[in-house]
Amino acid sequence: QVQLGESGGGVVQAGGSLRLSCAASGRDFSSYAMGWFRQAPGKEREFVASISGRGRITYYADSVKGRFTISRDNAKNTVNLQMNSLKPEDTAVYYCNADRSLGVVRTTTAEYWGQGTQVTVSS
Repeated sequence: QVQLGESGGGVVQAGGSLRLSCAASGRDFSSYAMGWFRQAPGKEREFVASISGRGRITYYADSVKGRFTISRDNAKNTVNLQMNSLKPEDTAVYYCNADRSLGVVRTTTAEYWGQGTQVTVSS
């Protein structure tokens, strides 16, 4: 069983930065691939970024490539999402997730999800 809790959301002006964190409880954190999704009002939840268990492989949605960076600290059971050059269209609730499969963590069928943290980017 893995429990996830996101933090770091808030309100920021366009062009600004935010750093989201996701803390995980449970054992064998490094055996889980981790990911970030987001969901804007009226839209489906969409993939943002993912990282393999040891942090060697990362994937990004085209919309965030070059602006967002995912990282993890297995000693602290945390995964982070550094978001730079934020745009109003990045406004959404951001969720972290976990799954033993790097392929599945990039989908909405991932096994574990956090409650989400709101990110609002003002123009």
